[in-house]
Amino acid sequence: MPLFPSAPVRLQPYYGYRTATRLYVSARALRADKASFDKSGRLQAMRTMIAQFASHEVEGLDVRLELEIGDTGKHSFTAQTDKEGHARFAIDLPDVWSLPENTAWDVAALYWSNEEGEHCVNCHILAPGARADLAVISDIDDTIIETGITGGLRSVFRNWRRVLQQMPEERVAVPGADVFYSSLGGGRVLAADEAGTGDRIPATHRPFFYVSSSPWNLYSYLVAYKKDRDIPLGPLFLRDWGLNSDTFGSGSHGSHKTDAIRGILADYSELRFALIGDDSQGDLPAFGEIVEQHPGRIAAVFIRQTGGEASPEEIAAKAIIKGASVPLWMGDGYGDMQGFLKAAGVSAAGDTARILQATVKAEDAN
Repeated sequence: MPLFPSAPVRLQPYYGYRTATRLYVSARALRADKASFDKSGRLQAMRTMIAQFASHEVEGLDVRLELEIGDTGKHSFTAQTDKEGHARFAIDLPDVWSLPENTAWDVAALYWSNEEGEHCVNCHILAPGARADLAVISDIDDTIIETGITGGLRSVFRNWRRVLQQMPEERVAVPGADVFYSSLGGGRVLAADEAGTGDRIPATHRPFFYVSSSPWNLYSYLVAYKKDRDIPLGPLFLRDWGLNSDTFGSGSHGSHKTDAIRGILADYSELRFALIGDDSQGDLPAFGEIVEQHPGRIAAVFIRQTGGEASPEEIAAKAIIKGASVPLWMGDGYGDMQGFLKAAGVSAAGDTARILQATVKAEDAN
């Protein structure tokens, strides 16, 4: 049951991304107050987290996206929210909007109206730089944070204290993940409330995309967690949860991730990618499928091991990745990569070597 069904409609913008010819932005209309994840007592923390899951989505809301495309001035586009409250913009740009030399965030604005009048909120659109030598597609759950909810309702019940009582700054990162990701990304993490429509904000040098089985309800929480630890920000590909097999079926995690990764690779055909995940939700088979279907596009695969024996699907995926001569690392932390670097015979130059060197630095820093 929604906690705030009478609250004014607000819009939660999600990080978008673009190429020179196509742009993707989405947002969600909710009747709820804006979440605050400041450290507080356990009771207030529980109220905050329950409110994230007991969301009241608004269908049929008109949303206007306004942005400045290069030197061609302002352009407006409209969308209407669906039954889950999402307004999605997938736009073929009317003019070529050249990508910047260095990866950056383009700032746009979203407008909507409620009973209190018209409102506006900034949204940020990732524009991978022309100089970017590599992009990263990463899982979140058990890769950088133990969310405790990706196994569905059973996991939520088992880990209810972690899920409902810990604010982002209280959660423990996977050892070495924060330093590793920061080193790998380079550049800066997006600060809060910067700039306005038409402005451009520097981003990490290497663009990041996050693909997760977590629900959209945790979007703000996950962004707050990454900001608190200076982990590179990027568009998130999350899921709508429901009481059905699409949410709790074992195959749904992998298909969600492979579909998202295929879309990213199709949009950025000139980039090579590093894939980072773990062994708890079928990441290795999903990555193996991507390596097989997109030869030459994957620079390296990293799998954090959380325990348990490898499944037949994981063994097959491992063989596919190695057969494609894509360096594969599997371990329980982000620092023990010295042996892999030597075993893989990776040159001191090149994308994969830079990833591994960043990891070694992260371990040394810890």
